Amino acid sequence: MVAETGALRLIEIVRSSPAFMAALRAGRALGLAQWCIGAGALRNLVWDHLHGHAEPTRPADVDFAYFCDLDLGAERDQALQQQLADLCPDVPWEVTNQAGVHLWFDRHFGHAVEPLHSLEEAIASWPEPATAVGMWLDDHDALHVIAPHGLADLLDMRIRRNPVRVSVETYRQRCASKRYAERWPSVVVELG
Repeated sequence: MVAETGALRLIEIVRSSPAFMAALRAGRALGLAQWCIGAGALRNLVWDHLHGHAEPTRPADVDFAYFCDLDLGAERDQALQQQLADLCPDVPWEVTNQAGVHLWFDRHFGHAVEPLHSLEEAIASWPEPATAVGMWLDDHDALHVIAPHGLADLLDMRIRRNPVRVSVETYRQRCASKRYAERWPSVVVELG
């Protein structure tokens, strides 16, 4: 369970971003049962806010994750990505059905994984606890947080490996490529 004070702080940060709220409204418009926007886009928003950056860090992509085990075809991801692009054309969307990750994970990362059973289980497997966080917006404009590992790493600006699915080698490569400390000097990176 996400600590309430951390969730309230995260919700306040998200609500203060017109761009992130617009992306969440676009996600809601798709009418999916289980979805969220999270990972690096959310991390960037929070860490920019905590560092007082006036200019937001543009994410390489905005991870739109959803879970639907009834249709695992890549065509559905592409169709949803196009719908999101039509609603928010300036957002670099990346749409992934988490129910189908096991079908391509081995080709991309070099080792097979078991199928996932829910969006929360999928988020729990993301590379670092600080990025294993998602947000979704309901029909009443209430924001909801999905953070299986809690929010401490995100709000305390700490990067460490999530051993659920990420090897030490992959984690270290990610840390080197992300160059966290260049943009966010207060971030603590644990290389273990």
